[in-house]
Amino acid sequence: MDHADLVIQDVDVADGSGAPTYRADVAVKGGRIVAIVKEAAAAGCQRPRGTRELDAEGLVLAPGFIDMHAHSDLALLRDPDHSAKAAQGVTLEVIGQDGLSYAPVDDRTLAEVRRTITGWNGDGDDVDFDWRSVGEYLDRLDHGFDGEGIAVNAAYLVPQGTVRMLAVGWEDRAATPRELDRMRQLVADGLREGAVGMSSGLTYTPGMYARDAELTALCRVVAEHGGYYCPHHRSYGAGALEAYEEMVALTREAGCPLHLAHATMNFGVNEGKAPDLLALLDGALAQGADITLDTYPYTPGCTTLAAMLPSWAGEGGPEAVLARLRDDGTAERVRHHMEVVGADGCHGVPIAWDTIEISGVNDPGLAPYVGRTVQESADLRGEEPWTTARRLLVEDRLGPTILQHVGHEENVRAIMRHRVHTGGSDGILHGAKPHPRAYGTFPHYLGRYVRELGVLTLEECVAHLTGRPAARLRLPDRGLVREGYRADLVLFDPATVAAGSTFAAPRTLPTGVPHVLIDGRFVVEDGRRTDVLAGRAVRRTA
Repeated sequence: MDHADLVIQDVDVADGSGAPTYRADVAVKGGRIVAIVKEAAAAGCQRPRGTRELDAEGLVLAPGFIDMHAHSDLALLRDPDHSAKAAQGVTLEVIGQDGLSYAPVDDRTLAEVRRTITGWNGDGDDVDFDWRSVGEYLDRLDHGFDGEGIAVNAAYLVPQGTVRMLAVGWEDRAATPRELDRMRQLVADGLREGAVGMSSGLTYTPGMYARDAELTALCRVVAEHGGYYCPHHRSYGAGALEAYEEMVALTREAGCPLHLAHATMNFGVNEGKAPDLLALLDGALAQGADITLDTYPYTPGCTTLAAMLPSWAGEGGPEAVLARLRDDGTAERVRHHMEVVGADGCHGVPIAWDTIEISGVNDPGLAPYVGRTVQESADLRGEEPWTTARRLLVEDRLGPTILQHVGHEENVRAIMRHRVHTGGSDGILHGAKPHPRAYGTFPHYLGRYVRELGVLTLEECVAHLTGRPAARLRLPDRGLVREGYRADLVLFDPATVAAGSTFAAPRTLPTGVPHVLIDGRFVVEDGRRTDVLAGRAVRRTA
């Protein structure tokens, strides 16, 4: 063979298929894998030669990890380093999640969506929003920093909530035929411009106002263009199983592939109920349904405090929400729904303020609340927790981000074993004390759930994080270590790989991931982030 750019020698290859690991030399040239010579040293055959030869004894070579649920929509444009993901071995993120992101938009909708998800990404004052369509946003990712690109690759989902903002607004009602036609067109345009599917946030306004018939119509468009539907469905708490059933039935009717976002069973009502979810999925799969899911390997969730509000409080958009919170009578109605009835924003479960930890705020003057539960801050102030929560929402203009401590470890482990499971961080990078999953999901899978607990074998886990998500995304040359495939690769030490991030120190980088390559270029080398910007937008293929 021709002289390679790089030869990774004597490495244990976990190829992303789930097959047993094997020893090989792997040669890379022009950004692709050009040769795999198994047991090269022991067989005494002619070994591939390269301009650089990396001795990888003791390391595992795997395809780059694919984060199936990421919230780096602005982080990729504001942070060329982006070690939060690059240092984990992530080479591709799927963004545009939970039905809320920044394309397609017009000037009005852009301002509204920026306010709505300021808790996820910040306001974006440091970003030049010079795009409006999905295609323009993907072009912007390609251009990245001074035309060089971005830290890791990114694929995009058309956000159904943002589409509804454009076509319908913030009213809780069925779309008119004309509005539905516009939404169908917006989704089709986004897919033609390169989006891989459509997302929803059905506990977030205004996406949650969509009826099933509307979602089914949009899913038919997604299916026609070869994409998939990724819903954050209507409840992860009370009625969670029924919410999963709704998504399965809806997509079966539409003929659309389904990928269930952060497929957890949370809150006390769902303790021990993961087998019920898995039985539902197994039944649908046996009948021919096309279903996958993603999870993060932690029990607490993470979202915004405003997301906990009842849906009726969200009508009219962010300014209308703030006006309701400022009105004592309306705020009391909100409190009653949250604390007594169980707001749909809180998954139909009465909110437990001692489970709601403030993880980030926009106003530095509110920093003392970060790292404490709402209940703890209220006790310190000698007031009711709703008084504290209301103050935070109003003074920070809906900005607070929260950790919600409502998960169950046995459910987490059961779901990650399933054959259609993939990995997703759901990593919100904004805030002073983000969830550690943003910086640690993939090493945590390998260190905690493979090496320490044996929940998955190494080969199974790598397949969950690479080959399986690449198949869902219909990527013909990623997700496996194969000749001709792109050299998006990670080398890790199976004996030491671990998440450094913790709830106390969530921005700590992982250990045991010395090398990460995108298109054959080192984005992490000897454990340090390089200045390489090899990431691009990954567009849907036919």
